Amino acid sequence: MTTRLLSAVKLGAIIGLGVAVHAIAAAGADDGFQSIFNGKDLTGWDGNPKFWSVEDGAITGRTTRDNPTQGNTFIIWRGGTVSDFELRLLYRIVPGDDRGFGNSGIQYRSKDFGNWSVGGYQADIEAGDHYSGILYEERMSRGIMAERGEKVVWTADGKKQVVGTTGDPKAIQDAIRKGDWNEYVVIAQGNHLIHKINGHVTVDVTDNDPQKQARSGILALQLHAGPPMTVQFKDIRLKQLTAARKIVLVAGGPSHGPGEHEHRAGCLLLARCLESVPGIQTVVVSNGWPADVNVFNDAAAIAVFSDGGGGHPFVQGDRLKVIGDLMAKGVGLGCIHYAVEVPKDRGGKEFLSWIGGYFETDWSVNPFWEAEFKTFPDHPVTRGVKPFKAYDEWYYHMRFQEGMKGVTPILSALPPAETLNRPDGPHSNNPHVRKAVLENKEPQHVMWVYERPDGGRGFGFTGGHAHKLWGGPDYRKVVLNALLWIAKVDVPPNGVECNLAPEDLKVNLDPKGR
Repeated sequence: MTTRLLSAVKLGAIIGLGVAVHAIAAAGADDGFQSIFNGKDLTGWDGNPKFWSVEDGAITGRTTRDNPTQGNTFIIWRGGTVSDFELRLLYRIVPGDDRGFGNSGIQYRSKDFGNWSVGGYQADIEAGDHYSGILYEERMSRGIMAERGEKVVWTADGKKQVVGTTGDPKAIQDAIRKGDWNEYVVIAQGNHLIHKINGHVTVDVTDNDPQKQARSGILALQLHAGPPMTVQFKDIRLKQLTAARKIVLVAGGPSHGPGEHEHRAGCLLLARCLESVPGIQTVVVSNGWPADVNVFNDAAAIAVFSDGGGGHPFVQGDRLKVIGDLMAKGVGLGCIHYAVEVPKDRGGKEFLSWIGGYFETDWSVNPFWEAEFKTFPDHPVTRGVKPFKAYDEWYYHMRFQEGMKGVTPILSALPPAETLNRPDGPHSNNPHVRKAVLENKEPQHVMWVYERPDGGRGFGFTGGHAHKLWGGPDYRKVVLNALLWIAKVDVPPNGVECNLAPEDLKVNLDPKGR
């Protein structure tokens, strides 16, 4: 970062050994972690020898009045690049004179510009009180990407949104030992970046900007230009993580009246909730079928929330083949509300094989009614879901796989007789549904999951007409859990927790004549 004059920190502070922190960090190698510094010399590291050495078992960067650096200089790990990883190390930083300056950082997924100059994501370190723990983008255009204590989303169009907090910034700073050893943890998985110092999460960032985000690059340590300083690093351990599971949410275009069929706002809300789940990357495609189908590359799952029938975004042209090719690779598929309906002769058999069921005209119906869900099957999708009820346009009497093979009903209820008061029609009523509900009293499945014979997974959720219903914690949770499940991600024991305020349901709404 640019040179900063910070509060004075006496050189004598360097004698603190931070024994407790060291013992915690060095107490045996955790599974999957590998040491990338041998504690003896700079084997595997590349830095200007005028400034970098090994002292007291630590990589040491030092500038003095007689030996300043004219620009920020870095020591680069030459053991490879990093993409999805967790890094743990101990650091201490001490000013070299009474001006109190000391600034450094951990560069990751960064670019090597030559001559020990590096740019990209930086987990900041300083001797003062302002910057330790922040996410800074060295030599790039975004500068400070997240202040200490911020939970941030960088949008696809390059805007910063502060969506929450990781804790009180002052309390986080107070837990940092000045001039002494501190533990720094950096976790990067997909587009999700987390920094921790001494166990406190300092920033939590989701970088959705496809032009500026970095998915891989070099790892390096910084020695900042400016007044004299010393920074040291030791017990440097790296764990390569499994690549993030990518979930693509396809949002249909504007439809119906205000607050109804809010496809884009609903998808963005679900994506925001999934950001709290480690190892998940979400991408929201607006206005139906993506302009570039490469957005589906490496997807673990796709979910579509859109209008359906002949206007379903997946049934135009050769799109069923595109989706079919993805299904053949084991990609999960979820359909929300009207997106469960496709023409019988153009998507019907495909949806049966992909998600286990679909809305078939002259068989299924789409009334509004209050469904009450009292019991749930023992399934990962129901984790943490409590009984709830909701008045919605719950479609029912789906066309399912023969014998329900591979299908597990998740939300089931018996619709009231008044849901079948309408005349017979493609969506409104028919003899088959009357027999099932009025005569046989068969509970109707309005959400289900499906395990395909090839190992892929799918789900259908017929609710979702009214946007305000996403404010219900259990209504929302069961869909969030299903999104993880079809992506083959472990659902947390209590399901996906996501706290929303009433104001959150008012953002990203379609214009619709407002």
